[in-house]
Amino acid sequence: MAHHQNQDSQDIEQATTAILPSPIQPDKKTRRYDRQLRLWASSGQAALESSQILALSASATSTSILKNLVLPGIGHFTILDPALATNEDVGNNFFLNGVNSVGKNKAEEAVRLLGELNEDVEGRAETETLENLLNTNPAYFTSFTIIIAHNLPPHLLSRLSSLLWSQPHGPSLIVVRSAGFLAEFFIQFHEHSVINSHSETAPSLRIDKPFPELLSHAKSLDLDAMEDIDHGHIPYVVILVRAMEDWKNAVTQRQPPKLYPEKQEFKKHIESMKHKLEEENFDEAIAQAYRAWTPTTVPSEIASLFTDPALKAPPVSLSPSSAVFFHLVRALKDFTEAEDASQTLPLSSTLPDMKSDTNSYVYLQTIYKRQAEKEKARFKSLIGPEVMVDNNTVDDFVKNVHGLRLLRGRQFGDVDREQGGLANALQISPKEVATHVALSALASLQTKGPSVAVTVENLTKEVTAIVGAIEWEEEAQEYLDDALGEVARAPTADLPNTAAFLGGLVAQEAIKMITRQYVPVKGYCVVDLIGSWTGSFDG
Repeated sequence: MAHHQNQDSQDIEQATTAILPSPIQPDKKTRRYDRQLRLWASSGQAALESSQILALSASATSTSILKNLVLPGIGHFTILDPALATNEDVGNNFFLNGVNSVGKNKAEEAVRLLGELNEDVEGRAETETLENLLNTNPAYFTSFTIIIAHNLPPHLLSRLSSLLWSQPHGPSLIVVRSAGFLAEFFIQFHEHSVINSHSETAPSLRIDKPFPELLSHAKSLDLDAMEDIDHGHIPYVVILVRAMEDWKNAVTQRQPPKLYPEKQEFKKHIESMKHKLEEENFDEAIAQAYRAWTPTTVPSEIASLFTDPALKAPPVSLSPSSAVFFHLVRALKDFTEAEDASQTLPLSSTLPDMKSDTNSYVYLQTIYKRQAEKEKARFKSLIGPEVMVDNNTVDDFVKNVHGLRLLRGRQFGDVDREQGGLANALQISPKEVATHVALSALASLQTKGPSVAVTVENLTKEVTAIVGAIEWEEEAQEYLDDALGEVARAPTADLPNTAAFLGGLVAQEAIKMITRQYVPVKGYCVVDLIGSWTGSFDG
């Protein structure tokens, strides 16, 4: 019997040795940063590459943080440190060249070695003292995106913090404090807007308020006459829109289900629409039925932005110099209040995975995309002509509008100055507050000069001065005792493993601040590598 091979078929050798035309190769930057571009896209990468970072020491922790910023490609970093490297420094800092760096300026040595990680990043060493710059050239600090201060002397930290806080649009300050295996960091900023928070909350599919083309498509299907295979691949979105339309039309002026028996009846109606007992798309529709009766509204976090004081800036409204974010929020407010918007956000063209065939899914996606483009155009028309904003920013805003965030920060030290805030935080986060207070006690003790020994007894006195007459519960007291013991044991130790851990943690938050993507930690983030835990609190 003869066997005929299809002209389109190939044997294994042909298939694995055939030379195919090579696809367009990505450029060098895309290949280098491929994995991180999947996290924060080209817009986030552009923000990183235009950033300028200042580290106020070449400590092991500072250089570990910079390592994790140089590798993903920040634009520029400066290390400010006049000190010469000692044997102790080269023993715990991977970005000093062992004994070869002893006696040389730490900043220059660290900049040279960090620069080897990424030739596209510009590094500079500044050997001036921080105190002299604060005295003679305070404007120096305003050119940076973020300033990182690790274990800065308390009097200098206070001056720097106050200087930066006096400038609402100045750089953010990341204060890092560590002692042995304990550490914490705090990000000082006035205001931080996030357009793409990468929210895990999916945008509304608008099933309860279907737009005309979606409704028309759902109503046009002749479900009874459909072939079983086509019927088994109708996307659940279409099933729910059709089922709700049937529900409303079954009884004059019938409203979507509200009570439990009504919701069960609605689900039974979807069940009755099946051709066969096992149709996964209809089972999916039943599982997602709540989407049909849950009203689509503006989420409360987004609605709260509409009443933000920034939208009512004097004299009567926003000015052209106001942050672009607030101009876009104003346009969004106008969009949601328009009659044809039905109190909803602009539609997202992104659909979740669902049981369907390719043709049905792509057609549904096309319907959503067309409507999303219409609504985006309407949104753009509401942005005032005086607002200088590029299309990519507007597109990102609309695409991620369901996950907008606006954070308002505090000046470093405010928490300690408000004893009531610490007392409240202690009830909620005893471990975190106890560790923070121990580190604050160390900083307070350091202001009294080297003649005052760092002992548990002296630290305990500083704790009392900071928190006042707070009554420590037994568990919290144990956490405090442990923390004070570690701080007294290693008050100035910048351990390599603590530095490495902080390097990743702080750099991650710095990237969030720079790219304005994801939501950064607000308040204090506390680290205990003895107990192997991290936590945060915001007094």
